[in-house]
This record gives sequence, structure tokens and C-alpha cells, in this order.
Amino acid sequence: MERRDFLRTGLVTAGGVAAGAAGVAKVSSSAEAKAAAAGPGAATLALTADGELVVAPARNGATAVPTSAEARRGVPGRRWVMVIDLASCDGCGECTQVCAKSHFVPGDREYIRLFKMRESADTAPYWFPRPCFHCDNPPCTRVCPVGATFKREDGIVLIDNERCIGCRFCMAACPYSARSFNWSRPDNPTAAVTRGYSPEWGYPRRVGTAEKCDFCADMARDKQLPHCVAKCSMGAMWFGDENEDAVTNAKGDTVRLTTLLRDRAGFRYMEELGTKPRVYYLPAANRRSAAPGEPGANTGNLQRRGDQR
Repeated sequence: MERRDFLRTGLVTAGGVAAGAAGVAKVSSSAEAKAAAAGPGAATLALTADGELVVAPARNGATAVPTSAEARRGVPGRRWVMVIDLASCDGCGECTQVCAKSHFVPGDREYIRLFKMRESADTAPYWFPRPCFHCDNPPCTRVCPVGATFKREDGIVLIDNERCIGCRFCMAACPYSARSFNWSRPDNPTAAVTRGYSPEWGYPRRVGTAEKCDFCADMARDKQLPHCVAKCSMGAMWFGDENEDAVTNAKGDTVRLTTLLRDRAGFRYMEELGTKPRVYYLPAANRRSAAPGEPGANTGNLQRRGDQR
């Protein structure tokens, strides 16, 4: 039994003894009654971190929680890859917003950071979205002393917060600063608690653990585009399977990965470090939107995040 499971079992047992028969009666007459009244499949019971039983709406069509072995192995035969077209990105920040909403990301962090870039004073600026790069040679996995952060067969790098001990070695090793840390006890919404924890979606959160972009591993398992890719109205983000040599964007365009990277001079950020990122960029040449600062351009400042850009 893992340390966290042991502690959880002990706390639940102690809480159950303290609550006694009165607590059981209360649950039966309130929460269970509400769940039953909602109808089959419409609601479910969930136990919060504080030991309170609540009624939450069921997630229709949601992926069942994968086993630990399934989450660590990934989708057999797949090698997920992302491509971001810097010439098409207009800095709207939709990718960051939908990512935060779907993962219940707290307001003090972002899984996809949006940077205003400029090569020199003589060139026009452009927007640069930066998720986790899910490197094929990830330094984060090598420094984790408990195997909490791991590389899957399908190329995705995930964090298992049931193993994470909060040492933050992975954060120090990541050259892209793509990770955040839960310094205080998170305020997990009911919907997050209801679904149950899996490394494939990273919530409910736990205090003293690291987190990051997960490539929407649960969506990929269900053969769906990640939230950020599906929401990009400019079609600037592509996602697909390297083994099939195909990537797709939100507009439904599917192209050969190798052809796209060859014809558009694709590159990987800080590739000289040898980390072998699984996120490719297409240069900001022949821009398809107004440059930052020009009339009609997006500011890149999301209302939810204020001036964190």
C-alpha cells in the first residue's frame, strides 16, 4: 500500500468511527436521496477531501479512470505530437483559457503560457504559446527519486501526484519552466472531486505536488483533439500521431506531419539542449494576422490572467 493510500485509509476509518450511526443516517436521508431523485446517470455521490459526501452532476461520456498501469503505459501504438503555427497565432489566448477551464487550473498559474517574442528591434513581434514539450529525452523524469513523473510509450510525460513527494527536482530540471507547484491546499471544485484522480488529467489536486500540461491524455485516449487544439479558432495548433504521420487542427484540416515540417521549416524550441521536444513550431513568416501592437491585433492579455504576459 502506498504512503498516501495508507494515510487516506487511516483518516477515513477514523472519521467514520467519529461520525457514527448519526452520520450514516444523515447521508442516507440527504445526499443519497438527492442523487436518487436526479435519476440514473444524472448525478453521483462524491467524497470531498474534508470527508463530506456531496451530490455532483455526472460527466456524460467521460473517460473512466484508467488503472495505474494504463495511465503509465499510454495508448499502445501511438506517438502523440503537437505543431504550433506561429504565423497563424494571433495571441487571442483561447488555448490558455480553455485549458484552464477544462483542468480547473487555479488563477495563479497557466499550463500554456503566451509570450510576446521579437527577434530584434528591426523585426515584427509575434506570439509564442508554450505548453509542456513532452520531451523524448526529458530531464524531469531522470531526477525524480520516486518515479512520480514518467514518460509513456505514446510520448506523453505525466505526473503521478499519488507518488509525488514534493521535492521539486523535476521543476529545477525542466529547462522550459513548464511546471507549477501546489504550495497550499487546493480548493478542488465538486466536478474535479467527482471524477476521481488520474495522472491523465491531474485533478483533484493535492498540496505539495507538481503539475503541468498533460497533452489532454484522456482526450487522446478517446481519439479527440486536446482542448487547446480544438478551441484554436485560427487553426494554429495541430495534434496527431507521429506513427501515422498525420496531424489535425480545429478546422478539420489533416496533413502529413513530415510534409508540414519540411515545407514550413518546422523547428523545436531550444532543440540544442538535446531534450527532443514533441512540440514543433512553424516560423512566424508570412504572418496571417496583425502583429502585436498593430491595429486589430489581440493584446494577448487574458481577462482572467490580467497582465501576467
